[in-house]
Amino acid sequence: MTARIGVVTFPGSLDDGDAARAARLAGAEVVRLWHGDPDLHQVDAVVLPGGFSYGDYLRCGAIARFAPVMESLIAAAHEGMPVLGICNGFQILCEAHLLPGALTRNEHLHFRNRDQWLRIEAVKTAWTNTFQPEQDVLIPVKNGEGRYVADRYVLDQLEAEGRVVARYQRGNPNGSERDIAAITNEAGNVVGIMPHPEHAVEALTGPSLDGLGFFTSVLKHLAGVPA
Repeated sequence: MTARIGVVTFPGSLDDGDAARAARLAGAEVVRLWHGDPDLHQVDAVVLPGGFSYGDYLRCGAIARFAPVMESLIAAAHEGMPVLGICNGFQILCEAHLLPGALTRNEHLHFRNRDQWLRIEAVKTAWTNTFQPEQDVLIPVKNGEGRYVADRYVLDQLEAEGRVVARYQRGNPNGSERDIAAITNEAGNVVGIMPHPEHAVEALTGPSLDGLGFFTSVLKHLAGVPA
């Protein structure tokens, strides 16, 4: 049976279509989810896409965290459903306390949009199990508030528990603490990533095909294939 991946659309989402296309290319059946509908429609995994949910008022992701769909998603994530938050989706996951820390204004106060090298460090998550340890991937980054911050205790805990999923290589585009580009929760089913893997899935439009691995990984996970 084909896995069903839900992609949430909030007011202000702009990468939901790209995330849906990436999931289809990986081989999933895509289910479009609406922010105002708490029903997850029996999906097997969920992607929170990039964009500017609710105009990024208050803080990025601060209003989206209270959308009706999020109540169901938070409960499902605690029960083990794979959830991937990309850029604004990462911000929402932190606001919802599914992931620790916060995403703040870029250290240099400028928006950054460029192809960015990352090193994948955690390869046993639901979203990264098709990668090799220490594999370098090229994925676009585009953010104005992408600087990951947390107190030293949280940062040390993430390091000690192997929950830093990816780090920036060949330059840090936003000043993130310890070059962190992506993290996971303790169970490994929830991942937040600031760069955009959904924009690196086709040779015609992306700098690489490296982003497709995030979507094929979750299909492998859902199929019960060991990482």
